Amino acid sequence: MRLSRRAVLLGAGAAALGVAVDGVTSSCSSHDRTVSIAAGEPDGFYIEFANLLRPFLHARVVPTLGSVQNIRAVDSGSADLGLALADSLDAARTGAPAFGPAVTLYALGRVYENYMQLVVRADSPVRTVTDLAGRSVSLGANGSGAALFGERLFATAGVVLGQYRHLSLKDAVGALRDNLIDAMLWSGGVPTEVLAEADRAWGIRLIELGGLVPELRQRFGRYYNEIALPAGIYRSADAVRTVGVPNLLVTGTHTSDDTIRETVRVLVEHAGQLVPRQARGTQYLDVGNLINTGPLPLHPAAADAYRELRG
Repeated sequence: MRLSRRAVLLGAGAAALGVAVDGVTSSCSSHDRTVSIAAGEPDGFYIEFANLLRPFLHARVVPTLGSVQNIRAVDSGSADLGLALADSLDAARTGAPAFGPAVTLYALGRVYENYMQLVVRADSPVRTVTDLAGRSVSLGANGSGAALFGERLFATAGVVLGQYRHLSLKDAVGALRDNLIDAMLWSGGVPTEVLAEADRAWGIRLIELGGLVPELRQRFGRYYNEIALPAGIYRSADAVRTVGVPNLLVTGTHTSDDTIRETVRVLVEHAGQLVPRQARGTQYLDVGNLINTGPLPLHPAAADAYRELRG
C-alpha cells in the first residue's frame, strides 16, 4: 500500500502520563455521565484524533500510554471509547499473555492506520534491524501497542537486544539524542511532530521494516501491511518501507447504545473535520472501510447506525 498525500492518519498533553488504567479510572467515575475517550500520549495521533472527536460528543479525553491501556480501560468500563491497534485487540480478545483472560470488546469503526517507525540518529551506524543485536532500544511506553509490536518485531527478525526499555515518546527522543539508546520504536502518524523537531535539530533516520511483513502476518495475523513512505517525510530520511497497522475505535459492554449510535453518526457525517492538520496517511474514514473492523465485530448498535445512515 502506498502513502497518499490526500489521505489521513488520525491520531491536552498530560502531566499524568505515568498513570495507567488507574488514571483512566480515577478520571472517569461511574457517576460521571460525560463520554470518556481513552486516547494516547501527548503529541501522538491518538490524542489528536480524540481531541477532534471530543466536541462532537461533549466528551472527556483521557491521556494514556496507548493501545494496551485503552483496551483495559474500555473493558473495565472506566472509559466509554478507546483507540487501539488491531494486533493489540486480537491479542486481547484471545487472552494473550499481555492481557490475561480474554476480553469482550466491540468496534465502532476502523478509523485510520498507524505507521511503525523504528528511529535511529542520522549519524548512527545502524542500517538494518539486525544491526541492533546487542544494542539498547526503546520499544515504546509500557501499555502501548508499540511495545507489544516491538517484541514481535525483534522475535520475527531473530534479533536479541542488549537492552530494551519502555520510554514515552518524548523520553525516548531525549534518550536517542543523548546516545543513551541506539534506536526507538514509535507507532503513530507521519510526520510525528516531536520526531520532525528532532530531525530538524540533530537528524533522524528510519530503518526498513517492510521486508518482515510476510513473516509477521504468518506468525501473528493479517493485521500488518507493508507501507511505502516516500523520501521527505522527515528531512534526513530516505524513502523506506515500514509496517502499517489499522486502528479501531472500540467500546466495551458498558456504553449506552445512544452513545454508540451518536459516535457512528459523527464518524460518518464529520469525517472531514476529524483530520489532524499535519497528518498524512491512509484514509479510512469512509463507510466502506469504517465497517471493516477485524478482528472485532461491530457493536450491534453501531451496525444499526451504519445501516440507517448509508443503507
